[in-house]
Amino acid sequence: QVQLVESGGGLVQPGGPLRLSCAASGDIFRIYVMGWYRQAPGEVREMVAKISRSGRQTYADSVKGRFTISRDRDSDKNTDTVYLQTDSLKPEDTAVYYCNAERASGAILSWGQGTQVTVSS
Repeated sequence: QVQLVESGGGLVQPGGPLRLSCAASGDIFRIYVMGWYRQAPGEVREMVAKISRSGRQTYADSVKGRFTISRDRDSDKNTDTVYLQTDSLKPEDTAVYYCNAERASGAILSWGQGTQVTVSS
């Protein structure tokens, strides 16, 4: 099993930065891709950014150039943490942000509990 715990959400003014973290524990050797998704009220959950074990990154068009995903994986310490640096935030970025972990096949291993990001003046 894989457990994911997000942190770093909060209230931020438009244009401001915020850094989200997601720490994985358990059978982290099963994890190939870690990603961030978000869901605004009344909307479907959408992919924001993903990063593979090899470092390949994928971004939604709406966040390209503003968000950066990174990952710190240490097999010896059995840790795997993914970060989302969000810059130039807009009110439309307001949502609950979820972290997830996937196998190489694309099968989802786990979701985090979510962290609220609110962009407002």
